[in-house]
Amino acid sequence: MAEYLASIFGTEKDKVNCSFYFKIGACRHGDRCSRIHNKPTFSQTCLLQNLYVNPQNSAKSADGSHLVANVSDEEMQEHYDNFFEDVFVECEDKYGEIEEMNVCDNLGDHLVGNVYIKFRREEDAERAVNDLNNRWFGGRPVYAELSPVTDFREACCRQYEMGECTRSGFCNFMHLKPISRELRRYLYSQDPGRRIVKDEKTKAEMGDLVSMLHSVKDRFSIDPYDHVNLTKLNKICSYIAYCR
Repeated sequence: MAEYLASIFGTEKDKVNCSFYFKIGACRHGDRCSRIHNKPTFSQTCLLQNLYVNPQNSAKSADGSHLVANVSDEEMQEHYDNFFEDVFVECEDKYGEIEEMNVCDNLGDHLVGNVYIKFRREEDAERAVNDLNNRWFGGRPVYAELSPVTDFREACCRQYEMGECTRSGFCNFMHLKPISRELRRYLYSQDPGRRIVKDEKTKAEMGDLVSMLHSVKDRFSIDPYDHVNLTKLNKICSYIAYCR
């Protein structure tokens, strides 16, 4: 019996636990859901609820058609890329390495503007949640929580990815909004330029440290027969110079 319950946990056959919350990290019924929302105590993923405000979504009717068209697709993509980069860089620099970040383009209240950030380490996600709940973004408070979602392939709407979803923005599976290819390369490359730029200050500081160590070595007389300490100091200088 225990094995059977474990095998159906989080699936549609599970009559106790909400399968949508387990897969998506959100449920349209919210607290009124008849099934249990098992909120994780640890996870690699944190959810920032309704963080992204899409100018186009705010001007759409229920069927997904635009009510107004005063924002071009190019302007919309630039607006979104700027938002994505701001959040990604801030969270990775402050909390830890990010494996994946996704933003929902759905219109339902439980999914609209949701930002899912999957960190490499669970400790980083926990630290992010604790800190972000005390912060504001775009004039609004940030609501962050750990999310059970770790496999976004299971959470995404396959019909939407093929351009065949009939539920439009009110689908209960994730409709992920893509970033530009240039931004993806910039953020996810092994040696992104933003890290190189950020490291310029570190390199300058390392250079100062190298100069200081050489100055100390030259200023103070070291017993020429004290090979141990002399070798250690030379190794430190060489290592720091190499790191630059």
